[in-house]
Amino acid sequence: MSSSPHEFLIASAAPPPTAPARVRVAVFSDSAAAGASVARLVADLVRRRASEGKAAVLGLATGSTPLGVYDELVRLHREGGLSLRNVVAFNLDEYWPMRPEALQSYHRFMAENLFDHVDIDPAHVHIPDGTVTLEQVPAACEAYERRIREAGGIDLQLLGIGRTGHIGFNEPGSPRDSRTRLITLDKVTRMDAAADFFGEANVPRRAITMGVGTILEARSIVLLALGEGKARIVREAVEGPVTPAVAASFLQQHADARFVLDEAAAGELKPVKTPWLLGPLAEQGLAWDEALTRRAVIWLARRLDKPILKLVNEDYNEHGLQELLSARGSAYDVNLSVFNALRHTISGWPGGKAGRPRRDGLPDVVPKRIVVFSPHPDDDVISMGGTLMRLCRQGHEVHVAYQTSGNIAVFDEKAMRHADFVAEFARAFGLLGEAEVRRIEEAVERFVASKQPGEIDSPELQQIKRLIRRSEARAAARYCGVAAERVHFLDMPFYETGRVRKRPLADADVRLIAELLERVRPQQVYAAGDLSDPHGTHRVCLAAVSAALRELARRGAAWLPDCETWLYRGAWQEWEPHQIELAVPLSPDEVERKRTAIFFHESQKDKALFPGPWDAREFWKRAEDRNRETAELFDKLGLPEYQALEAFVRLRVT
Repeated sequence: MSSSPHEFLIASAAPPPTAPARVRVAVFSDSAAAGASVARLVADLVRRRASEGKAAVLGLATGSTPLGVYDELVRLHREGGLSLRNVVAFNLDEYWPMRPEALQSYHRFMAENLFDHVDIDPAHVHIPDGTVTLEQVPAACEAYERRIREAGGIDLQLLGIGRTGHIGFNEPGSPRDSRTRLITLDKVTRMDAAADFFGEANVPRRAITMGVGTILEARSIVLLALGEGKARIVREAVEGPVTPAVAASFLQQHADARFVLDEAAAGELKPVKTPWLLGPLAEQGLAWDEALTRRAVIWLARRLDKPILKLVNEDYNEHGLQELLSARGSAYDVNLSVFNALRHTISGWPGGKAGRPRRDGLPDVVPKRIVVFSPHPDDDVISMGGTLMRLCRQGHEVHVAYQTSGNIAVFDEKAMRHADFVAEFARAFGLLGEAEVRRIEEAVERFVASKQPGEIDSPELQQIKRLIRRSEARAAARYCGVAAERVHFLDMPFYETGRVRKRPLADADVRLIAELLERVRPQQVYAAGDLSDPHGTHRVCLAAVSAALRELARRGAAWLPDCETWLYRGAWQEWEPHQIELAVPLSPDEVERKRTAIFFHESQKDKALFPGPWDAREFWKRAEDRNRETAELFDKLGLPEYQALEAFVRLRVT
């Protein structure tokens, strides 16, 4: 993908007299390109300050968002000669109370992801102290502010953004002039952190954070946001009013702040979503191509609550789309073109049909060999269960590859129940000696009894949880019609840390994907394109599939040119209607069968124990609502009415 950004300025809602009236935004094609661009900004600053004989004072952030930045800085250090000896670093925040060696500590995060891999002087690293007593907190916060001033102030502050709009841990209500302090975390923030702590109950309720005022004193600020899950709050921060309810909105009032986004995170901004409302497209470097025309027509139909074929010239003229008619013809011509494009996305034969040519006119191969990649052992049925059943029923050779074990999503109580069953099973059939049965049983019981919140599971417990997920996945796949010998468990190494934070994607991960593809030689591949996954596993799994396909293309795999790759969405979000290239209709019976397939994942049904994203009932409801809403939208646009639709877009690997 291209690393060149689409850059634009957005008018600030309330600029001060000393700041520009526009917010700088750079949109990159993907998260890797966005992160690399920020790393280059940091590296350029570090080198420039070093050439001047001065320190580069950096404000740094934690979480999954800046990992790409830190990976690139480490690469530049190892391969590009970048030295960080002149860097003085101040981190935004730390949970309180929190030991620096704890798994969730930001001290540990920064060491593992950046500081241990570069030549920064440990004496120049500053992170709020999560071990101070409550009585010591005010003095510690004042000392932190003093150290920033003594360093000459922050040259460049790196930020992420939370779902509440927080920067650092400045939750809604944080005033513009706030300084480093102890703050109570918002419930949404604690829910988002629940998986890191193996349960919301284990998430600290407070944190020490730089204040909004502290952040705004940085000479330059870069806010990095990635994924669809950040699109709404990015829009509020960039285009909404400046308000303490969204701390990131204060960046509109900074003289040198910029938002660096991937396309998904930028999706709700007007220059991306509705550029026709901002003036002539040519002045924005855009043109009325098929993709933008489809987006505009669907937007207009939804805005007016009209079927596409009932839109008239006046509708276009009165809603800022006169230029579209000038470029593409009358409302009738534009309507028909978009309507037919949408109609042709609907297919009850996702794998093709014997005797029917492909959409490009070439002869099709039916039945096909098909590989469905599932990041976790349930994403296949949650996201495309109806299509999976359809492909099997229509005679295709369907393989399902579960990319990760998903073991951290199994609760200890479930694991103990299964361990007890296995022990009794082994005794009943004499499969293991009593001593060996007791050894395993007691080891697991002993570990669970003494396990601390957030502690990594013992190897035995991890293995039990892995087997639970495997058995559920096999049962669900078998119910959908997938033959047992075509179910593959890849257990990609990047995932197997026993904790939510994973290793970077490595050659070993990509090799597993490529080897499976070479064995099967599919004509169709399905993979998860859901980048809203809150912990990034889907994003990494898609990167592995894309990298494997590129590697196979480089090797000249003869079967690859005849293979098409489709992306489905997970439980968090659906493709926008203008993006959809394949829509598979589901009957009421198929919706019921999909629900049953999801419920095979029994270990994911513990919402009472662990409120958060891992719950089969919640997944079923989200998936079913999403599929129904897609069908209802197509119906409102004037297309055939169905009970539900599963949507896909084509992956074009370059």
